[in-house]
Amino acid sequence: MGRAGRWLGEHLLLFLGLLVLLYMFVPVFVVILMSFNDPASRNSYTFDGFTLHNWANICEPYQMCSSLALSLRIGFFATLGATLLGTLMAFAMARHRFRGRGAVSLFIFLPMATPEIVMGSSLLALFVSSGAAGILGFWTIFIAHVLFCLSFVVVTVKARLAGLDPRLEQAAMDLYANEWQTFWRVTFPLVFPGILAAALLSFSLSFDDFIITNLNAGQEVTFPMFVWGAAQRGIPPQINVIGTIMFVVALVIVASGELGSRRRAGKLGT
Repeated sequence: MGRAGRWLGEHLLLFLGLLVLLYMFVPVFVVILMSFNDPASRNSYTFDGFTLHNWANICEPYQMCSSLALSLRIGFFATLGATLLGTLMAFAMARHRFRGRGAVSLFIFLPMATPEIVMGSSLLALFVSSGAAGILGFWTIFIAHVLFCLSFVVVTVKARLAGLDPRLEQAAMDLYANEWQTFWRVTFPLVFPGILAAALLSFSLSFDDFIITNLNAGQEVTFPMFVWGAAQRGIPPQINVIGTIMFVVALVIVASGELGSRRRAGKLGT
């Protein structure tokens, strides 16, 4: 085998990985490109011309920014509730043994495996039977989102706790730290990356959800519901602007976390 063959064999996996990443990011590049598009008509999905009008007039489509604000508000509160409850459940399941622990673990995975149409219709039936059909809206969406985000938080935080070395906490107690000090100075900083990952995952799931939200929203219109409704008449290019902004924000968060991890690793290395 020649030098070129050896080089190809050594870099083949990297090359294939880059091709997969490029394939995955093609839709993102299209969204970014179309955010600068000046469409010839509402039903045009081709790049007809460059313009900055979409960025300068993000809220021009009727109800788009109000639906976006509603999705952000629901996503924030649902993430807060699901992360708090899910973290407590993960600690209870990882650190304590109790009767029915295996059954609880099984039930935790059920919402993740249940089709959204089944969960959405079941929650709607629950709200209707409990007399809440007349108040379908923000709070019913909030409750529904917390319920289906909870499983993802428990699984993510529990996996982080499973990989935690218990000798670190034992060493802290050997140095006369009480349980409260050990938790906040040792356990929580080590588990926090898992909690943060669970929170980001919950927010993305809540913001993106359409099926469960559509069944339990009443008269409220979230951003995914607005996009679905707009698709019937022609998607406004400002939707691509929102998608680009969210992609950039997510990229900044991930890059900041990675830089922070490398900085902490560098300090520990020195």
